[in-house]
Amino acid sequence: MDRRDFIKKTALAAAGTAIIAPTSAMLAKAESAGLLENAVEPTQNTWQEGKTPKVLLVNGSPRPDGNTFCCLQEIETQLKKHGLETEILQIGRQPVRMCINCGGCHRNGGKGCVFDDDICSTLTEKMATADALVVGTPVYYGQPNGGILSLMQRLFFSAGHLVQNKPAAALAVCRRGGATATLQTMNMMFEMMNMPVVTSQYWNIAYGAGKGEVKLDTEGMQTMRTLGNNMAWLLQKIHADGKPAPEREERPVFMNFIR
Repeated sequence: MDRRDFIKKTALAAAGTAIIAPTSAMLAKAESAGLLENAVEPTQNTWQEGKTPKVLLVNGSPRPDGNTFCCLQEIETQLKKHGLETEILQIGRQPVRMCINCGGCHRNGGKGCVFDDDICSTLTEKMATADALVVGTPVYYGQPNGGILSLMQRLFFSAGHLVQNKPAAALAVCRRGGATATLQTMNMMFEMMNMPVVTSQYWNIAYGAGKGEVKLDTEGMQTMRTLGNNMAWLLQKIHADGKPAPEREERPVFMNFIR
């Protein structure tokens, strides 16, 4: 038995579970025993007709069905229970340009990055109709995936008007360490763009190495579900309130500390 199999078997033995798909009979038994009392049942759709908010979830991992995707799916499931529209966008394995500070996006009428040969143009188009954003990334060398960083930086620089005041959340998936630094890096971008940062019961972190192992992190999965619930709650409050976003002060002249 190799180390990874040993970890899996040990975790499952401690939890007293087995990796099998639950049947309807098993779920009914668990419900009658009160084991599902913390599960969120589908709620009544209280969104106004034709104005259901949409949450765009971006998978910043090159693996389309790895651990980062599992976390996004867990969040998406909760969002759908609250009647929200969702879409998961895969960053994929094609190259992603970095921002070269050419200024072309500031001369094209706010249409986004002038380079339209990668997924940034797709993300920009989808963000125009999305009401909230969730970005997931694996941890590489204690940092977010370089591709997702380049993608988000170009989106925010070239089409920042599309994300202003829209709730956002990041999540990080790692084998062992570096997740908090990764999460901080992602959240710093949201804060610069006037995006309310949606939190959970803990930092938005889950642990796993091999494909699907993140599902063994039961606390991490609960954190993702809580994040989904909090996102839905905030969107519902914004939707019900109907008040415009705070009026921003005119931006001052940029300063540095060299005189």
